[in-house]
Amino acid sequence: MPIRYSYSQVKKMTKGFKDKLGQGGYGSVYKGKTQSGHLIAVKVLGTSKANGQDFISEVGTIGRIHHVNVVRLVGFCAEGSKRALIYDFMANGSLDKFIFQERERLNPLSWERIYDIGLRVARGIEYLHRGCDIQILHFDIKPHNILLDENFIPKISDFGLAKLYPIDDSIVSLTTARGTLGYIAPELFYKNIGGVSYKADVYSFGMLLMEMVGKRKNVNAFAEHSSQIYFPSWAYNRINQGEDIGMESDDEDEQRFTRKMIIVALWCIQLKPTDRPSMSKVLEMLEGQVELLQMPPKPFLHPQEMSVADHADISQRGAPISSYNDMDAITLDAR
Repeated sequence: MPIRYSYSQVKKMTKGFKDKLGQGGYGSVYKGKTQSGHLIAVKVLGTSKANGQDFISEVGTIGRIHHVNVVRLVGFCAEGSKRALIYDFMANGSLDKFIFQERERLNPLSWERIYDIGLRVARGIEYLHRGCDIQILHFDIKPHNILLDENFIPKISDFGLAKLYPIDDSIVSLTTARGTLGYIAPELFYKNIGGVSYKADVYSFGMLLMEMVGKRKNVNAFAEHSSQIYFPSWAYNRINQGEDIGMESDDEDEQRFTRKMIIVALWCIQLKPTDRPSMSKVLEMLEGQVELLQMPPKPFLHPQEMSVADHADISQRGAPISSYNDMDAITLDAR
């Protein structure tokens, strides 16, 4: 079980919060070291989270999880309004730094490595859905929440929005949409396309996988050509027409990796939850031969194809299409 630390111990382990690793919607993260010399990452929750609901959710959820592709919670601190979560330190940081800024790095990830990361993340999500004694829905799968250790083994992190349900619950109850814009499954907004289930995480994983292949945000209003604004639609058209997807390498194995990842991602981001595969099926497709994969229907959520009413509906919720991928994790009013 996670160890409970006092605030003074946390302060000592981080040398007075000296080495800041990053900051997000939930607070700041600092590098530290336990008394035994174990490297840790300490997430100090912001004062806006003083009611502790997200904190309690994360401790309660991740404290019971043990999987190679889920980050390990070492300990926590709960002292008055001061709250912190203490994890294993991940030497290579978050995945988004590699897929969105890869051209600036001296040692970019190979296509084989990118495929392996996607496969391992899928295993982690499948474990959350079916490997525990309870069903854990993450609701915030995105590149920023995939951490990489020194060997580039991915770990799913940040369970602040996670919800726990009985393993046999196919449809779950939510009063608000949860997640990050650009990765939120459409059924959390539009109730008429189906109920909320583990398929919401499948959708988010598909959007993540697509961004790993494209090495860009799925929605880019500043793309050179209008057909490239929504990457999944562009990728679908290229593959459906038998064309290559314009990746940097002509290596046949790498082309197979990317083609497989795109086809699987396209299945995951289908509009209706019932049309998406389970994570078990996703793993089967990722581990199988690309020649055996069938093309899914074209994904509906092309921003330019959405009706004016749909655009207005989303805008009223404060989520214009052009900013889908530029926001921190939030809980949205889904009235």
